[in-house]
Amino acid sequence: MIGMRFAGGLLAVTTLAAATACSTSDQPAHTEGTTAAAASPAAMASTRPTETLKPLLQQALPNVRGKTFTSVIVDFPPHARAMPHRHGQAFVYAYVLQGTVRSQLAGKPVTTYHQGDNWVEPPGAHHVLTENTSRTERAKLLVVFVSNTGARLKVDDPAS
Repeated sequence: MIGMRFAGGLLAVTTLAAATACSTSDQPAHTEGTTAAAASPAAMASTRPTETLKPLLQQALPNVRGKTFTSVIVDFPPHARAMPHRHGQAFVYAYVLQGTVRSQLAGKPVTTYHQGDNWVEPPGAHHVLTENTSRTERAKLLVVFVSNTGARLKVDDPAS
């Protein structure tokens, strides 16, 4: 019950943040390496499309020194797959806005999320699978990070 209240509250904050993004922050989100194609030559050679991130809001948390709230829309074209990656020490909340996404954290089972579903990722988690399950429809996520100020939000694994 507490988890549901937290997720609902975080969604409300995220929705408010997205609605005020243009007027609240002039800072771009730290999105270096946020598309797999930009991050890795191996990804560029891949036959599957990759995701793109559109920053919505980045705001230092006034009551938590050294932490920043960032929201982004992650867009997965049909059949797209993200490179395995980490989000450093960020706490991550994801909400499926559109489509269906299959996801897996290291040591956890593969889970399929549909429009309206959500999940969290603890700091330091290794995201080994994130993909759009459809070959014809887009999938979009609203992703919220609570991270160390100035930290990179996504770091793809080195190509093997």
